[in-house]
Amino acid sequence: MPPAPKNGLGTAGFVLGLIGLIFSFIPIIGLIAWPLVILGIIFAAVGLGRIRKHRATNKGLTITGLVLSVIGLIICIVWAATTTKAVNDLNTEAANRSVTVHYEVTGSAKDATITYSTMSGSDLSTNQEQTTLPWSKDVTAQGLVKGGTLTVTTGADGGNATCKVVVDGTESKTATANGQFATASCDGF
Repeated sequence: MPPAPKNGLGTAGFVLGLIGLIFSFIPIIGLIAWPLVILGIIFAAVGLGRIRKHRATNKGLTITGLVLSVIGLIICIVWAATTTKAVNDLNTEAANRSVTVHYEVTGSAKDATITYSTMSGSDLSTNQEQTTLPWSKDVTAQGLVKGGTLTVTTGADGGNATCKVVVDGTESKTATANGQFATASCDGF
């Protein structure tokens, strides 16, 4: 009596290939597909070896598992290449792009304390000036992280003061303070 066919590896290759192919279409969850389709290819290949040696009889299922696994692997590779390119393009554009930040303070206050900071990449610069109004300053920021703050505090004589931040020609923040030692803050842009 001949030994019973050992169809387990070909069947395992089919199951892993099918599940891996299904997961390969789903963003982020598709990471699970990588090991599944690779194991599916290995198991189906070993299963085909058994079929050639007449130790297994599930040739159709094993070949289907191999094909599903290869298709799943191709989809995984395409997703990885597309994601890598998108991330690299975003990093390159964001890291190299410079913006002009225009800080401006206007109002009737006779004296004011102006504090401004600018985040450019990993650098943060902070400056404080005691001045009369109007006042303005232009700075350039570059890198992945860009932003800053502008705060104006009126003096003992009071009055009003309005701070305004314009980034690349677009007004981002504005605030007004009225009275003695009043503070207007433009931040989070």
